[in-house]
Amino acid sequence: MSYPLQYLLIFSVALGGALLATPGAKWVAHRLGVVDMPNARKIHLNPIPLLGGLAIYVGFIIAVAVGGNLGRAAENYSPWQAVGILVGATVVALFGAWDDKYGLGPRAKLVGEALGALALIATGISVEFLHNDILDYAVTILWVVGICNAINLMDNMNGLAGGVSAVASLFFFTLAALNSQALVAPLSIALFGACIGFLRYNFGHTASIFMGDTGSLFLGFMLATVGIKLNFPHNPLGGEVVWLVPVIVLAVPIFDTTLVTISRLRRHISPATPGKDHFSHRLVRLGMSRREAVMFIYLIATLLGVAALVISQTSSLPIALTTVAVVVAAGLYGLWRLEQVDVNAPMP
Repeated sequence: MSYPLQYLLIFSVALGGALLATPGAKWVAHRLGVVDMPNARKIHLNPIPLLGGLAIYVGFIIAVAVGGNLGRAAENYSPWQAVGILVGATVVALFGAWDDKYGLGPRAKLVGEALGALALIATGISVEFLHNDILDYAVTILWVVGICNAINLMDNMNGLAGGVSAVASLFFFTLAALNSQALVAPLSIALFGACIGFLRYNFGHTASIFMGDTGSLFLGFMLATVGIKLNFPHNPLGGEVVWLVPVIVLAVPIFDTTLVTISRLRRHISPATPGKDHFSHRLVRLGMSRREAVMFIYLIATLLGVAALVISQTSSLPIALTTVAVVVAAGLYGLWRLEQVDVNAPMP
């Protein structure tokens, strides 16, 4: 099967799997009592079932099983790496599901995320740009844990975490396909299809299910993993700038986490404390509707994906550095501007 047909098959199976599995996830959530109850810090007014992440996971797993061919997809990794990725993703998703049902403290979730990262390291998947095993392993764990929590924190408005993850997955797929990354491409397109299928039930005012930590931790783990595995062997810039490409693709959740961390520390509040002080909440306080805020963040994520494409494809160091400088400057301005928003003001 040619790669385009394989990718179309993977996308279609993931999309269909998530579409069909989400009603089942709703039923399971209601049967087990895994529902998100409204309270002062929540936007929704009625109980909403969690475990939408279970549908994302099911759609993804079925897609890579049917069409991924991960055991022999690429020459630069062993089949055990596919095993490590799936084991790590499953461990993280199980910790998320336990949290959705019974509740876990931040430290317990960090343990689950770190175990997922260790599954990657044990099968030979880690960052390599530091050229020191201990440092590379430490950064790998920090990256996986950081992105898991960033997507988890961004799951604060209907369609937001799923949509941002879909945009990032699509750009990871594009980058992988352009650079013949035969492991990253099927994983990314499966993730994209599963996210789109789930968004059918989660976007806008009519959201009927939330992904919960099952979904946000799973998506964060997979996005962090494909970011690690993505490489550009034919780019003449080498490791000078290209290692920033996954960071830029995932800059929206990284920005949101940075914003709330700085804001809460400045207000002498623990960064782990839930609140309505995220990127999306501040946009609403600036006058956007919730749907407009979500769509605006989608746009920002798309522009960042384009910036990542420019960096990955250019052979000019000045162009790459200029693109990075523009992204950094825009991020710093956004942090300054959004920190001026009164997070204690009621949301419309």
